[in-house]
Amino acid sequence: MKKLRLLFLFVLVTDLSANAQKIDRSKFITDSLDSYINRALTNWRIPGAAVCIVKDGKIVMMKGYGIKELGLPNKVDANTLFMIGSNTKAFTATALAMLQADKKISLDDRVTKYIPEFKLENHAAGEQAIIKDLLCHRLGFRTFQGDFTFYNSNLSRHEIIEKLGKMKATYPFRTTWGYTNAAFLTAGEIINRAVGKQWETYLKESIFTPLGMSNTLALTADMPKATNRTVPHTLVDGRLTALPYATLDGLAPAGAISSSANDMGKWVMALLDNGKVGNKQVIPAAAIAATRQAQDYVSNVNHLNGDSGFELYGLGWFLQDYCGKRLVMHDGGVTGYVSSVTIVPSEKLGIVILTNTDANALYEALRWDILDAYLGNKNYHYNDVYLAYNKTNTATMQAIDKQKRDTVMMNLKPQLSIGKYTGKYYNDLYGNMTIERGEEGNQLEARFEHHPKMYAKMMPLGGNRFEVEFSDPTFGKSVFPFFVKDGKVTGIRVKVADFVEKDPYDFRKLD
Repeated sequence: MKKLRLLFLFVLVTDLSANAQKIDRSKFITDSLDSYINRALTNWRIPGAAVCIVKDGKIVMMKGYGIKELGLPNKVDANTLFMIGSNTKAFTATALAMLQADKKISLDDRVTKYIPEFKLENHAAGEQAIIKDLLCHRLGFRTFQGDFTFYNSNLSRHEIIEKLGKMKATYPFRTTWGYTNAAFLTAGEIINRAVGKQWETYLKESIFTPLGMSNTLALTADMPKATNRTVPHTLVDGRLTALPYATLDGLAPAGAISSSANDMGKWVMALLDNGKVGNKQVIPAAAIAATRQAQDYVSNVNHLNGDSGFELYGLGWFLQDYCGKRLVMHDGGVTGYVSSVTIVPSEKLGIVILTNTDANALYEALRWDILDAYLGNKNYHYNDVYLAYNKTNTATMQAIDKQKRDTVMMNLKPQLSIGKYTGKYYNDLYGNMTIERGEEGNQLEARFEHHPKMYAKMMPLGGNRFEVEFSDPTFGKSVFPFFVKDGKVTGIRVKVADFVEKDPYDFRKLD
């Protein structure tokens, strides 16, 4: 679901090829790719991965690597399921574009035509918003805004749409791109209102089944029931750890699909052949073209090879130029998974990369290294550059964590008696949070209304600040400062990992 893009190529300009592995570009795919991936799995500590490459209407390579779950010998194969996160968005946008091609809707229709209760805090924007606005992230919100409230929560789709209307936009309507998962959920609900079928049913009937994607699942609730599936992982204090599956069906059209290299290869094959499977037109060519029309400017990009240009957003796809070729691409990240899908229409080339840990950048680096091989470029060793950056970044973060742990070990007393921090807190968007005494000394424990399976352990750092560890590692570690006036606690600032949401939430104390 997340647009988890580490963006190493944008922040690094040093070519580390002098220390990189030597690979013959002409034989990279046939002779060197297996060793490259197996070595990368070790270096990035990735349990399992699956890769599919499509070229000129054929599967050039499709293979699973590594294992499904840490500590178990079950190997990944081409039909093993991975959660694909925000690569779901292209399916949602394509489904709506198909309805337009069938004259069931127009992508320029106002959202309120199908969802009369849809509102935005900017009333005029809510009235004017069209389906395209939902599918290209131009409602005026910051990237990931609201996702702490929505991600892995117990909120229904209706409740998420309702809460979206309470979010205060950061930017004027249609002026600034900001990645908004709740907008894609809203877009998916339009399918239900327009044709009387839930998003997941329409996708299965209109895309999965006709393309032969027989193993693909639309809902996260179905993933634990699958027989051939991976398990999500992440790094917790430097240790590779298996995680529970994310529960994202409230946000399903934004990031709930699970699929395999085999099934995703069928998806990419169809997209590269203007929606055909053999002689059968499954996806209208006009629908595919609609999703690739640029709608928004996202950012400038600078590649290791010196190429520079713009990243744009279509409908469910990022659009870039690379070495004179148009790329249609997206990354996906949810709890314990990151993936990438890249299409080069002019070269009839498609690349699918799936991994079952969210603590790696191979999913991105491998894309560029494969592209360089097919485009005949010099080897810029993206994976080696990303590994070097990751090593430096990890050392920095470990030093920061150690400093916090050392401070906690000093057993500094809070400014106020511990009981004054406990009680009920409220945020206008999120809702309720409760802080109680922890099991030891001056520790506290926070629990959240819409994340009933999660809690946050809070340890004093002195003053009114507490070091925080969430029980769900996806939400990360943080520091929560309390707001105090005249010796009385008035509120607290809550911050989760940037992976979930970049902005903090201020909760006011109710008692």
